[in-house]
Amino acid sequence: MKKIVAALAPVALGAGLLTVPMAGVPSADEALRQWPEVGSARVVPLQETGSPDERLNLIVICDGYQADEMHKCEEDVDRNQAIQWGVEPFRTYRDYINVYLLQIVSADSGVRRDPGEDAPNEVRDRKNTPLRLWYDVGLTDPLARGITYGPALDPGGCPGHPTTGNGGPTYPLAPGILGDLRCSGNQQRAMYLNSYVAPVLGLAPGVFRPTGGSNSGPQNVQTLAISNTFTYGGIGGRDATASGGSPQSPLISLHELGHSLGTMDDEYPYRDRPRPGAPAPDTEPGSFHHTRMTSEQMAANRVKWWRWLGEESLSGGVIRGADPDGYESGWYLGSNIWRPSSHSIMRWIGFYFDQVGREHMVARITGQRDKGQMSLLHTPSGTVPGDGVLWLETTHPRFHDLQVTWRSGSPTGPVLATGTRNLDLAALNLAPGTVVHVEVRDPVGPEGIDWVRNPSTNNTATDSGYNGPRFVQTRSWTVGETTAAADAVAAEITASTPTVRPVAGDEVVYVETTHPADRVLDVAWTLNGQAVASTGDARTLDLGALDLPAGTHELTATVTDPAAPGASDTVTWTVDKALPTAPRTLSEPLTTMTSDDEHGIYFDGWDMLLEPQDDRTGYDGEPYVVGEFQLNGDGWFNYFGFPEKPQPVSPFEFRHSGTNVKALTYGNLGTGGLSKATFEQSYGPDDPNGPFVPGYGTHTVEHRAVDPAGNIGGAESYTATVLPGAELECTRTVTGTHAGSLLVTSGVTCVDAARVDGTVTVRSGASLVVKDSTVAGSLLADGAGEIQVLGSTVAGQVRVSGTVTGVTAAGSTFRGSVALNGNGRVPGNASEQRYTQYGEAYGPILAGNAFAGRLSCSGSSAPVRDFGAANELHGVATGECSAL
Repeated sequence: MKKIVAALAPVALGAGLLTVPMAGVPSADEALRQWPEVGSARVVPLQETGSPDERLNLIVICDGYQADEMHKCEEDVDRNQAIQWGVEPFRTYRDYINVYLLQIVSADSGVRRDPGEDAPNEVRDRKNTPLRLWYDVGLTDPLARGITYGPALDPGGCPGHPTTGNGGPTYPLAPGILGDLRCSGNQQRAMYLNSYVAPVLGLAPGVFRPTGGSNSGPQNVQTLAISNTFTYGGIGGRDATASGGSPQSPLISLHELGHSLGTMDDEYPYRDRPRPGAPAPDTEPGSFHHTRMTSEQMAANRVKWWRWLGEESLSGGVIRGADPDGYESGWYLGSNIWRPSSHSIMRWIGFYFDQVGREHMVARITGQRDKGQMSLLHTPSGTVPGDGVLWLETTHPRFHDLQVTWRSGSPTGPVLATGTRNLDLAALNLAPGTVVHVEVRDPVGPEGIDWVRNPSTNNTATDSGYNGPRFVQTRSWTVGETTAAADAVAAEITASTPTVRPVAGDEVVYVETTHPADRVLDVAWTLNGQAVASTGDARTLDLGALDLPAGTHELTATVTDPAAPGASDTVTWTVDKALPTAPRTLSEPLTTMTSDDEHGIYFDGWDMLLEPQDDRTGYDGEPYVVGEFQLNGDGWFNYFGFPEKPQPVSPFEFRHSGTNVKALTYGNLGTGGLSKATFEQSYGPDDPNGPFVPGYGTHTVEHRAVDPAGNIGGAESYTATVLPGAELECTRTVTGTHAGSLLVTSGVTCVDAARVDGTVTVRSGASLVVKDSTVAGSLLADGAGEIQVLGSTVAGQVRVSGTVTGVTAAGSTFRGSVALNGNGRVPGNASEQRYTQYGEAYGPILAGNAFAGRLSCSGSSAPVRDFGAANELHGVATGECSAL
């Protein structure tokens, strides 16, 4: 048995570079021994799925981590990568990407000009980290979040390196040069990449340049620098950055890769975060995912995202154009411009790429970014023996297989074979001079997995269709008159689905073998020791077609040589079909519905803690498990805890109008989705997307987990109701057993976890709260300030009239008749006033109660509302309450 992972380039080993797997986290003393001096570096191959020449190569760089913080670097990167691999199209096309971690020992801990650091400006401005990452306006703007490669710390020019142009010194450089304070961040980046990463990738010295931007390195390389800070921040482009310790760090990375790989623009409505952007000009924007055309105009002209119109978006809402119910604002502009979806990851991080963005992302990944070609290795082109074997080595999506079609004569000639990556010409008896064509196609079009609807054969960043070279490759050979010589090449497995991690229960697993010129080697598969037939190509096995039971399995592929009995080679995988879960813990509700004690009722909102879990059989250590949730079916959202809160245990906070964190709003239950620009929460009817309405009412939350193998667990769900109002501040509290009747004449009397044996009477101007209590008699109130009955039982009759501020009954049981007459409602805060103005006017609130007797309501200041928490009505409901 063997574990397959692509070998490092020999030049890397020859250069004496330290390349080690990410094993256990070292102690601080061990880390210091491993890292003897500031500025030293090492390359860690996190994932190698093929030759760097045939893959998109992601280089993750840790900046601002001192020697004893390298374990934190690894933890930050592990979380970053785990979330990336859980989001499409990275989840499906993971094996198209090599990932390398470049760790560099920093002189100082953190990032320069960190706006979240409590230190004098002169200290924050002199922070010395290898890549000079900084928040350029971090000394003056507490909302700064753009992390860029900063200038040199000292003047004078970087020694041995030009300050301008694309040239560079001889590499590798000595550590003294690498750490010179006169070098800028871009110069430092180029020097480290050339000295350490270029040899690993087999690239020429000096290939990485200090210019930044599109000319900074090879076309199939993407860098991502992770800075050692908790403060939210990052920036896109070929040399993307993200804050490593921020709760949203991996989502920042995905957003920035949306810029770099997907060539997408920002969809948020501002450039200066506290204020909305200016209106867009009356011209069609150049951005491919922004428009001023209606859906009808877009479809008529067949432009922009017309093929996706009307689809339910992966990230909220239905895909539309500049329609009355479209999604106005984007590209830093506050109005007069529209985007495809309500809130894709290019609008607010946490959501998925919508279909328009995913279409471009998958093209850029399969095409190796700007290289523009789907990888395909094959028998050398030219004339081949008439009885020889033609072979292909394709790339491999994880959850579907590529289509392979062999033809004779021409690209449209008779089909010789399909599915196989090896064509034995001896069995076909083709005449010399016959041309054999093969087409390898990723079925991403509408007839396949339906991720790319653009049929174009072009190869530009914004016009890469499913008929183009990023998804289709063709090759041809001419059949010759010679015969293939006997080939003694050994039967070996040369590459495979990586075995260093378990595979998902529905993954398409593959092997590649040696290629004798005169025969096809046999590959056999066993699952838990029992033989299974391959699905399609003998070198691939679709585990999803086997419908495996839940749990962990062992899969083995064995290659044998029909010309040499006994010769074989084997690889083995752990198959993870144990689905992950994301158990929840919710904050204590105000009460619960009488008909469903899992349905919480709250004032203001609630908190949700998810603890994603997985069976880690077959894994080394405890890899990160991703949590996700979805609010009211409005797109899956990454569970990252909550911004600016301690990690990893901070619960997510749902509030009727969200929570403002540095001019952004999170956890919003109102209109517009979970995440907003805070200024959008004050929008009225004439503003983009209409007035903001707070999210009072009933909400459904689904939650699930994605494990390190890519398995998506089944979703669990719960329902919660948020009511207007707040618990009153008690001036008198009754607990225990109260014998006889209770008279309330002034202030706020709270009956809390108590029993009142008699009748409760509330005089004019006084207020009453009955919570988690029992009233054995009746409840009578006339002209009261406010009445709240929460999670309680009233055995006698209830008569409440003329209440001034409001009546709220939730999660309570009423065994006698209930009569509500002439009760008013005074909104208690700006959110309630806004809800009344732009949402629904409401009078008495009756939510999630059980009424055994007659229920009558009349003369209320506004309709009686249940806010989506239905009441159990066992008696007759009349008047205004007949609609409940």
